Amino acid sequence: MRKNLKEARQKAGMTQKQVAEYLGITLSHYQMIEQGNRIGAVDLWDKLEDLFNIHQRKLREI
Repeated sequence: MRKNLKEARQKAGMTQKQVAEYLGITLSHYQMIEQGNRIGAVDLWDKLEDLFNIHQRKLREI
C-alpha cells in the first residue's frame, strides 16, 4: 500500500472516487494505484503532486 498517498488523500478530505474523477480514471484504477498494485502513468503522478502539494516520489513510496 502507498501509505503516503492514502494519507495525503485523507488529509485533503477526499474520497478515492473524488481523486479518480480528478484524474479522469476509474475508481478501480485509482484504488489499484493507491494499493500499490499498479504503477500509474507519469501524468497521473504529476496531477497527484499538484493536487496534494507533495512530491510524487514521496507519494509513490510503497
